[in-house]
Amino acid sequence: MVSRAGLIITSSMATKKAKIYTVSEATSLIKVALEQNLPSRLAVAGEISDWKHHSSGHCYFSLKDANGVLPCVMWKSSFNKVKFAPADGMAIIATGHIDVYPPQGKYQFYADKLEPAGVGALRLAFEQMAKKLEAEGLFDEEHKKPLSRYPMRIGIVTSRSGAALIDIADSIYNRWPCAKMFLYPSPVQGEGAAEEIAAAIRDLNRQNKELRLDVLIVGRGGGSLEDLWAFNEEVLARAIFASKIPVISAVGHEIDVTIADMAADARASTPTKAGMIAVPDMQEVLGQLEGAEIRLKTYVESRLKYAGQNLETILASSVFRNPYWLVNNALQRADEVQTRLTESAKSLLGQLRRRLAVALELIMRIEPGRLLAESKVQLNNLYNTAQAKIWNVLGKRKLQLTALENKLVVMNPKSVLSRGYSITTNKRTGKIVVKLEDVELEDVLTTELASQNFIESRVTNKQNSKQAN
Repeated sequence: MVSRAGLIITSSMATKKAKIYTVSEATSLIKVALEQNLPSRLAVAGEISDWKHHSSGHCYFSLKDANGVLPCVMWKSSFNKVKFAPADGMAIIATGHIDVYPPQGKYQFYADKLEPAGVGALRLAFEQMAKKLEAEGLFDEEHKKPLSRYPMRIGIVTSRSGAALIDIADSIYNRWPCAKMFLYPSPVQGEGAAEEIAAAIRDLNRQNKELRLDVLIVGRGGGSLEDLWAFNEEVLARAIFASKIPVISAVGHEIDVTIADMAADARASTPTKAGMIAVPDMQEVLGQLEGAEIRLKTYVESRLKYAGQNLETILASSVFRNPYWLVNNALQRADEVQTRLTESAKSLLGQLRRRLAVALELIMRIEPGRLLAESKVQLNNLYNTAQAKIWNVLGKRKLQLTALENKLVVMNPKSVLSRGYSITTNKRTGKIVVKLEDVELEDVLTTELASQNFIESRVTNKQNSKQAN
């Protein structure tokens, strides 16, 4: 036993060594410690950062506050239940548990529920979806289809057992009993309801060539925001927008407004009012028809009375008292016209005969055969004279042309090239080089020789022989 500074060390203590753990064992110890000392479930408030929605459907992100960061994971099965769209910077409350991720030796929060801080998840999801679809133009008035004024075939998409069906049908029947209604039953609440309602709208549009529906009512009775949520789903809004049949949305009570209401061509605040919007009131239509009948009857009677007066005036005229008077007058005028035409024709023919006789006598006096022979002789003489003068002029012009050609050859500045001379042009200015001032150093010169041969050179020196002396 050895004693130093009051510390007694036994032999057993000296031989004992600390246990060495593997990485996996150390991670397991931490995992057990967390499980034993942390609640099985806890809610954590923080701000989302580094949000990543993986192609697998799982989500990876961090929750942070002023003093720390907590890595988080949310599996696809849990995220599918989240109605709103999480994003970086959004304050949320996440519920789940903390555990260790062994491959990286780090702890992380496994969230199975997300809620916006300060506002309900469904309300936030509603606002996000409304903003997105409005930006795409799904709510624009220019896309709204007009409703038929007198619809005779009406489609209804709602639950077979719901009170909304009775309210819609009673409202339509009481106002417009001549209309035929076609029910396409569909669930209007719960998971998958939005997809089924959207599928019903698309199916009715595909069959509408046979169904010939004038309008389509989609709706249900009142309920909580959760109950009405199927009518806030994107898939249903897009199906309503794409429908060729005009759609009336009739969801909930007057205070309830859904995405389907905003995308539809018309919105009814209740299912009962959907019938009032879809069809006219038969009593009002009958009243309008009676009024139109009275106005039409009055108008026809007035026109008949006016026509009768005109007829009496016509019958009282001389034409109807003696109907042959006009015909006889017309026959007499026709006889007069025929007489004048016959006399005019005879007079014109007489004048033509006299003029023809005078002309024939003149022709015989002229003796055209003799005149033609004389003219032919004169024409031959003129032709021979003209031909001789033309050859004479051509000969003189040919001599003049040859003389001019010789002068041009002599005056051609390039004719001296064949005698050993050349012409030099400054390529920069395009001018012929005559004196020293026509070129600068480094100018490129083109020298033309005989037979269109050219030489290019560069000016490296300028020298005046007089100045050199």
